[in-house]
Amino acid sequence: MPKISRRLQGLQAKVEEKDYHPLEALALLKDTATAKFTEAAEAHIRLGIDPKYTDQQLRTTVALPKGTGQIVRVAVIARGEKVNEASNAGADLVGSEELIDEIQKGRMDFDKLIATPDVMPQVAKLGKLLGPRGLMPSPKGGTVTFDLAGAIAEFKAGKLEFRADRTGIVHVMFGKTTFSPEDLLVNLKALQETIDRNRPSGAKGRYWRTFYVSATMGPSIKIDVTALRDLKLSEAG
Repeated sequence: MPKISRRLQGLQAKVEEKDYHPLEALALLKDTATAKFTEAAEAHIRLGIDPKYTDQQLRTTVALPKGTGQIVRVAVIARGEKVNEASNAGADLVGSEELIDEIQKGRMDFDKLIATPDVMPQVAKLGKLLGPRGLMPSPKGGTVTFDLAGAIAEFKAGKLEFRADRTGIVHVMFGKTTFSPEDLLVNLKALQETIDRNRPSGAKGRYWRTFYVSATMGPSIKIDVTALRDLKLSEAG
């Protein structure tokens, strides 16, 4: 077992073994964010799915109403007039075959890669490089599209792509610990609704197993999933 620091032991002592009401949990998350940098607010959700079956996989996007608190660098691979369209829409990096070559040689100074459908056969050869980093464009993730202006705006404003890992757990950053508990709750509610809306067709039995939130360097805090699902957004701010 890794040794737990005295700092983390002290923070863990603040967290009771119970299901917290969402707003109470998020206030506690902020209280336990004591690192020397601005920590992310993270959700770790175990779902009742087995992703080795294709009808039990979850991969989708969520638009966080209060944003991510991060500057998102967007790269676009396109052709012809779409290159200018991407530049004018605020993409940080735009190109065609030459950008594919640069990425093959190790260029990775972006957080999101968007591609138009017509260049996907060429982009496919980047799969081994981009796949492990979660950067491979996909239609499900909203990153293969001809609507470049819309996609760039959404990802810069707080749209996130996420998926359940092979054990059925979803790990998502849903803001920064500098956000108010109310703003974090609005984002968390959007995440919960997205996961419910995209429930895989093969998911049987209890869908929501456990739902924890934490700051990057803080202890896990268990959320009352039923309370979160019953919450109306007007209450959430």
